[in-house]
Amino acid sequence: MRILLLGATGQVGWELAQVLPAHGELYTTRRGAPTGGNNDFQLDTQDLGGLLALLDRVRPDVVVNATAYTAVDRAESEPELAMRLNADVPRALGTWAAGNDCLVLHYSTDYVFDGSKPEPYVETDTPNPLSVYGRS
Repeated sequence: MRILLLGATGQVGWELAQVLPAHGELYTTRRGAPTGGNNDFQLDTQDLGGLLALLDRVRPDVVVNATAYTAVDRAESEPELAMRLNADVPRALGTWAAGNDCLVLHYSTDYVFDGSKPEPYVETDTPNPLSVYGRS
């Protein structure tokens, strides 16, 4: 099984890069220069064309998206960038995956909810974000 891990040098991505090789052939991306291995690629995730080209090149069975715009407060002044990374990229991954028999694992945030529910949220709860970050 081919696994493409986007964002292998971030906090979540680094941890995943340690365990995913036990589950298949791991391909990774990073913003900085690649390590030199054949399965490690430099990728600016904002570049949707580059992302789609990499997907076509690697042809993964599973994509794990550990990339995100995580600057909660700064998103208020950079809404386009937050939307690009947190909405447009996952949408592009899902569209590609749907046409290529691929699974996508995407990490999200509880900021999509307003925090008013006294018990834990579940997947079927209606989102009600209070910020640009949550809407992205």
